[in-house]
This record gives sequence, C-alpha cells and structure tokens, in this order.
Amino acid sequence: MATTEHVEAVRAFNRFYTAKMGLTRGSYARPLPEVRVLYELGQGTEEVAALKQALRIDAGQLSRVIAKLEEQGLASRHVSPADARRQLVRLTDKGRERFAQMDAESAQQVGAVLDELGDAAGVVEAMRSLQSAIEPQGTLTLRDPEPGDLGWMVQRHGELYGREYGYDQSFERLVARIAADFDPATDRAWIATIDGERVGAILCVHVDAATAKLRTLLVEPKARGKGVGGALVGQVVRHARTRGYRTLTLYTNAHLHSARRLYERAGFTLTHEEPENAFGHEHVAQTWSLTLNP
Repeated sequence: MATTEHVEAVRAFNRFYTAKMGLTRGSYARPLPEVRVLYELGQGTEEVAALKQALRIDAGQLSRVIAKLEEQGLASRHVSPADARRQLVRLTDKGRERFAQMDAESAQQVGAVLDELGDAAGVVEAMRSLQSAIEPQGTLTLRDPEPGDLGWMVQRHGELYGREYGYDQSFERLVARIAADFDPATDRAWIATIDGERVGAILCVHVDAATAKLRTLLVEPKARGKGVGGALVGQVVRHARTRGYRTLTLYTNAHLHSARRLYERAGFTLTHEEPENAFGHEHVAQTWSLTLNP
C-alpha cells in the first residue's frame, strides 16, 4: 500500500527530473501531450489508433491535441488509402523542422546532464531498472526461424503495410518471393519474440562473396519502441561482419521514417534514390549501404 511518504517522494522526483532535464524550457515549453504527439509523429507513427495506444491518451484529448498542431501548421490529417475508416496524422514540413529542432535540443540537454555525472552508465542502468520495475517489458529473444515463421512474416508484411501505408497485394507477393528464395545454406533469418510471442523478423541474404543484403525488417506495432528493430538490424550487421562480407545493402522507401532511422543509427548511408511506382503508389525508392570490412 502506497503511503503519503511514497507519493510525495515520487512527486518530488518528478519535479526534480523535469527541471534537471530541461523539460520546462526551450522546445519543451509547450503542453506535454503536444510534445509527446510530435515525438510519436516524428518517429513515424501515423495512424490515430496507434498514437492513442502509444501515448495511452483519451481519444478526445488526442483529437484536441492534433487539432492544435494543425492550427499551428505542424501536422495534417489524412484518410488511410487502405481503409477510409482509419485516420492518419502526418507532420508537415514545418512540423518536421520543429521536431528536428526539439529532438536536437533534447539530445543536447540530456547529453550535457550525463556529461556532468561521474557515473553516467550507472545512472542509465538505474533508469532502466526503474522502467522495468514500473512496467516489465518481457524478455526479448532473437531465434532461428521455425516451421510457419516465414509464412507468418509474409502474412504480417501484407497486413501491416496494407493497413499502415495502403500497399496493394503486389508487396505481399514480393515478400512471398523473398521468403521462397530463402536458402538456409547461405542466408540467415531471425524471429524476434517477447516472452515467446512473435513480434518481429529480419533476413540476411547472400548476394555474392563480398555483399549481403538486409531484407524484410518487420516489427509488430505493439512492440515498437521496445528495441526490437534495433536488435534485429544489429544482429544482421554482426552476422554479416562475422561472415566476412565487405558490404551490407538494403532497399527501402523514403516514407518509412522509423526504419530509416534504425538504418542510420546502425551506420548505413544513403547511396541512391529514385522515383518508383510500386505497390499501388508513387514512392522514392532508396538504396542504403554499410561498409563492414574495407
């Protein structure tokens, strides 16, 4: 049973933390719900239902926050091309600029605080322990594929990309061909699970003696933000480097912002892009590359 002392200790910590981390000034000097919605939009979350789940916010309050962002020219609403009943929210050019500014300021402020500490690693570990104590995340595991996993990967790609981006069935057929061509003698696959439940997948496909290709990265919506995508991409990079490949490449589309951020963090750089009509839409197709063993 929480005592008055416990409650006051938590409130005191909240006041200390928000002031210390600069959450009451700069780009963060706006209502917290607006900041959180901007962040989720900047991470590539577009569907209103997904925003509501990620923020754990009342639907009415979320609608009011989105309306304020629209009034400021930071966001715009759209009907999902896959389902007219679903609503999407996207950052405008002005919104992306504001998010980039906010994100950079936040990173600078947090970095400055950590630089002042004698044991930054210990503080970060304590934060992780606190997060785990408040809300256990489950155990993330990357395992080899089992019977049925490749079929599940194809199905979920078709369903998620159709619902979130309006892709037609040609995308699901593409993923099915990739799965059919998977060769365990030369290729590797990993299935991400949390407490045994499948939440993600990725392939590393052999191209030639010098080159491998990262393919079919998938993270279930409910597992996003839990490190699943980073763990999968990191696993492919480690495997490709260990196998002696010199270069790791991948194909993506410019509008897949969350995936692109994962690739950038892993060290990939954009090497080529061009307009493409695929999966029922006009896209900007991109090729990214990572030098492993020069």
